[in-house]
Amino acid sequence: MMKRVIVIGCPGAGKSTFSRRLSVKTGLPLHYLDMIWHLPDRTTLERDEFIRRLEVIMDEKEWIVDGNYLHSLPIRLNRCDTVFFFDLPTDVCLAGAEERLGTAREDMPWTDDVMDPEFRQWIVDFQTRQAPVIRMLLDEYKDRVDVVVFHSREEADGFLGLWTR
Repeated sequence: MMKRVIVIGCPGAGKSTFSRRLSVKTGLPLHYLDMIWHLPDRTTLERDEFIRRLEVIMDEKEWIVDGNYLHSLPIRLNRCDTVFFFDLPTDVCLAGAEERLGTAREDMPWTDDVMDPEFRQWIVDFQTRQAPVIRMLLDEYKDRVDVVVFHSREEADGFLGLWTR
């Protein structure tokens, strides 16, 4: 039974929606890395402080941690028992990120009304820059961690629909 879960993938893929629904189904406490890293004034924590805060969460018996942050992925992989990787097409992720513009979210300390061009480019580049590193790390940990890869939101919905405690 999963107790320590990470949810990773491109922004706009549906990670946070899935994480919220999984938290409701499992009762596991949910933590958003964006809420730790980003401050309400649109600055960020120092990396060392981010890692300290993440490690406090990792010391708990049960959790869901939503977010990428490749620099901390090995830390989370060493402590989790389950990974959900949203490996969705770029156009789906871009549409997802655009759909949430202007909407307050519990996983982000501010609301964007327009998509930042740099953030858009990060999504466009995700499959060539981030995803290969994620796949390599998941391959390294596959014997110690349950890895579930979703190629569509429907697959994620289907998983949640079938999952029972």
